[in-house]
Amino acid sequence: MFTTPQSDPKPGSTRVLVVDDDPFYSAALLELLAPDELIEVVGQAGDGVEAVRRALELRPDVVLMDVRMPIMDGYEATQKIRELLTSVQVLIVTSSATREDVARAHDVGAAGYVTKDRVSEELVDAVLVAVAARRRPFSETRLASLAGAR
Repeated sequence: MFTTPQSDPKPGSTRVLVVDDDPFYSAALLELLAPDELIEVVGQAGDGVEAVRRALELRPDVVLMDVRMPIMDGYEATQKIRELLTSVQVLIVTSSATREDVARAHDVGAAGYVTKDRVSEELVDAVLVAVAARRRPFSETRLASLAGAR
């Protein structure tokens, strides 16, 4: 089980929950997001069940969701979070960009899809766009291009 990062709240910031079963990768995401004054990581989870529980508890603006995790995968967790907390945006963060994975993310209500090899270039912008627009930060064209890329 991961703990909530200890920091002073950033007024007006986008509240983010990080969900990944790899604690080293979660730590890397925290390092990437920490310098941004517009983003506040409010918690972490290591599986889908914990992600749903933490989302209900913390009410983040955005959940960064890995898909391949124990107990409950990220797709099922995304669907449950979107059903229970309709204003929460979920961004899938995963290694895979297969056509099936991108389509499934879209089908369960993910707001966007960032592959782990593009995280440093795209993640902060994807988080901020998801919240600002309260819509999918990646257009249908972008989703299609990701799906066709592999």
